[in-house]
This record gives sequence, structure tokens and C-alpha cells, in this order.
Amino acid sequence: MIDLSTFLGLADIALGTFEPKPTSVEGNQQEAAQTLWSSPDGRLEIGVWECTPGRFTADRSQAAEFCHLLSGAVEMRHADGRVEHLGPGDALILPRGWKGEWVLTKQTRKIYAFYRD
Repeated sequence: MIDLSTFLGLADIALGTFEPKPTSVEGNQQEAAQTLWSSPDGRLEIGVWECTPGRFTADRSQAAEFCHLLSGAVEMRHADGRVEHLGPGDALILPRGWKGEWVLTKQTRKIYAFYRD
């Protein structure tokens, strides 16, 4: 039988200890995450992530990512120079191969889904 999984209170779920963000280039950022579910083959991972303000690089060469922002404020800087501003309730998809920067102007929490080929 295939069963249903539910996840409640994601805006407040404990994420564990905040640690330095390896790709942070400005702001000495700290991040924490909690995986909620992974597919048996390891190709799909869903979880919650939170990070302190600052700027970091992102490279989605190995996976596509869907994000739904629960709190905070983000400026997405695409490699081609475009900039988009996102906040609570907004969602985005970073297709496999996307590269750019995230600028967090406020501490930000998101639900994420990574899909690896």
C-alpha cells in the first residue's frame, strides 16, 4: 500500500544547529536544514532550510531545485545579470544548470525540493 506523508508547522520546525554556509561570500552566513523526505532511489529530496542574511553563490549543475519561501527576503542574481526580488509566499524553480547568487536581506526560511537525474 502507498501511504501519505504529512508535514505540519514547517514555518516553526526545529532545524538543528546553524553552521557556517560554505558558499557564503558576504555576511558570514549560518545555515541549518532538515530533510523531511527522500525518495528510495535518492533522486528526490524535500526539506526545510534557513539561512542568515548575506550573499552566497549557487550552482545547480547536479540537480534542479524548487523553493517555496516561508519567511525572509531574497534577491536572486542570475548569471546573465537579471535580478528578481522574492519574499514569503513566493516560489521559484532553479533548473538543472542554473548558476547565480542569492542575496538574503533578511533571515530566510524555505521549503526545498531537489531533483537529481
